[in-house]
Amino acid sequence: MKFALITGASSGIGAEYARQLARKGHNIIAVSNQREQCEQIAAELSAAYGIQAVALYADLSQPDAAEQIYAFCEQQGAEVDIFISNAGVLHFGRFVNTTDEYVDFITALHCTTPMKLCRRFGEDMCRRGEGRILIMSSMTAWTPFPTMSLYGSTKVALKSFAQSLWYEFRESGVSVTTVFPGAVDTPLYNLSQSKRRLFRSLGVMMSAETLARRGLRAMF
Repeated sequence: MKFALITGASSGIGAEYARQLARKGHNIIAVSNQREQCEQIAAELSAAYGIQAVALYADLSQPDAAEQIYAFCEQQGAEVDIFISNAGVLHFGRFVNTTDEYVDFITALHCTTPMKLCRRFGEDMCRRGEGRILIMSSMTAWTPFPTMSLYGSTKVALKSFAQSLWYEFRESGVSVTTVFPGAVDTPLYNLSQSKRRLFRSLGVMMSAETLARRGLRAMF
């Protein structure tokens, strides 16, 4: 059975990707390190759209996360024909005040595990001659942002990686799409509802629903 697998699917942009794909009739594997929220999203999608939605708890900062996720899909007999690499965190602060542990954490979350997942699922897609990969980068990939040096550098890596994959995979019938959002109204920003509404009305922030719709339109 075919599935769309979305990381960071328990809230924000990832949850919107999952909802909009489920609305189109795609079965969903929702991956998140927020177990309860992930299970709620999966139950919501199954009930609302009559598709099969599975919640998978995984911490993508761990060295064996990609192996665990891929093994789960094999055990479930799930053919991942859409992979959306979305999980991530925001990070602000002077780099000299960042711990080694946090450097390891964000690099694994944003780069190492997504790259491993692209290798595993991408190999399967290329063998089948079809599939779609969507990678969430950031507008910070295009220009340096002081106090976001660590975050931005991981997004630069994703930009280059995804573009290279696009060249490598296109002759195999597999598409690779990269999304470069600015500020998006998600729980990653610790803002009041009134400020979120204000920023959306001013065009400073985009809604997660709008971003997911545009990302999926580009991917398809």
